[in-house]
Amino acid sequence: MSYVIGVDLGTSAVKTVLVDRGGKVVAEHSEAYPLSQPKPGYSEQRPEDWVEKTLLSLKRLIEENAIEPSHIEGLSFSGQMHGLVLLDEEGKVLRPAILWNDTRTTEQCRRIEDALGDKLLRITRNRALEGFTLPKILWVQEHEPDILTQAAVFLLPKDYVRYCLTGHIAMDYSDAAGTLLLDVTGKAWSTDILDTFHLPHSICPPLVESFDLSGTLLPEIAEQSGLLEATKVFAGGADNACGAIGAGILAEGQTMCSIGTSGVVLSYEERKEVDFEGKVHFFNHSEKDAYYIMGVTLAAGYSLEWFKRTFAPDISFDELLGGIHEIPAGSRGLLFTPYIVGERTPHPDANIRGSFIGMDAGHRLPHFARAVLEGITFSLRESIDILRASGKIIDTVISIGGGAKNDSWLQMQADIFNAAIVKLESEQGPAMGAAMLAAYGCGWFPSLQECASAFLRPAQKYEPNPDNVAKYNALFASYQRVYGTTREVCEQLMEHR
Repeated sequence: MSYVIGVDLGTSAVKTVLVDRGGKVVAEHSEAYPLSQPKPGYSEQRPEDWVEKTLLSLKRLIEENAIEPSHIEGLSFSGQMHGLVLLDEEGKVLRPAILWNDTRTTEQCRRIEDALGDKLLRITRNRALEGFTLPKILWVQEHEPDILTQAAVFLLPKDYVRYCLTGHIAMDYSDAAGTLLLDVTGKAWSTDILDTFHLPHSICPPLVESFDLSGTLLPEIAEQSGLLEATKVFAGGADNACGAIGAGILAEGQTMCSIGTSGVVLSYEERKEVDFEGKVHFFNHSEKDAYYIMGVTLAAGYSLEWFKRTFAPDISFDELLGGIHEIPAGSRGLLFTPYIVGERTPHPDANIRGSFIGMDAGHRLPHFARAVLEGITFSLRESIDILRASGKIIDTVISIGGGAKNDSWLQMQADIFNAAIVKLESEQGPAMGAAMLAAYGCGWFPSLQECASAFLRPAQKYEPNPDNVAKYNALFASYQRVYGTTREVCEQLMEHR
């Protein structure tokens, strides 16, 4: 029996999955690590914690399931995007990693926009947002210049872990696309951007494909992990790219909706010339010479978690959502906007805040719960509509994450998106995508598409209900008015927080 391992380096934990040649997840394990928030808006982690917990997770995955290490052919990575890891000449970490959800870099984003103007979108295909890596580098340049002077190279989180496992420094295109330093369609670091901000070209690591072999395990790493030194290690990809692979988004027209803490609508894209004017993210895919376009709702599942914690802390999520199928579409005139931590697509606005609109004395907890789900899904539809406006046909959407765990929510997605929603038989998200990169890298399949055909199976399909589609179309028009109507009020309320 042969296996590959997918390693998903998340924000709160690392997850490892063991997958056989048929795509079956034989075992999985996760290990948590701490998050540091030393000041408001700051979000940091110790890169050393990632390595320690990854090795521990690998060791327990193998030992607890009595797997023979010689049967494991290779492993690959999925990683949280954008996080800044700075290394010195000896490969030592210079400061804690600044993560994707760190928001200290607003001034640096404005500096990038002022300095580059239209060139930013032409080169990177993305706007300057606080989450990206370049603003973090500029923050260090301004506030910790001695640190940046010592920096020999910057890496993203999963690239640092892979470096510690193999001794080889590299970064794949799908993760590099989220740095604001990559010429996305040219597949090269932008000397123009580096020179604009007086950054040495040598600070950028070599670029590789996600399925490229990065080496094998160092002897001490093999001993600590329980794997063999000969285990092949492949570059891996950004978590969203790997999530797309794990959902089979590998051909034109294929689209997925992933609802976790945040929400993502992601679609495969071959047209490198299409211009979305920065309304959605445009990144390199982990599939060679392909791209994906992505819209983000910052507080998707987080809105539901916040609602339950605040208004229904003593019941389970199943109990909270158990009655929503009895509430008609539209929650009897109650609208929710999921802007509780700001918004990303189509409104990159850190100050906007959420709202319930249309409350009356007849509304009860199930109305509010359904309205929260509808508001999250309306926000995701805004990304769907941007993609459709570019000429993309979206008639089927793969749904993964928390939004795929509730039948009523899956039907709601079908009705609001006006598209068939497909739920997968076994959904492991980015970890499965990482395992598939390893399987392809090991030569199990001639293409990622054939790997997806073997590994991924649909479980259920939800077709849109025409009556609900019509009702939701009318409600969506009202939903879209809420942002413009409440933006000024939210700005004023910022003074009282």
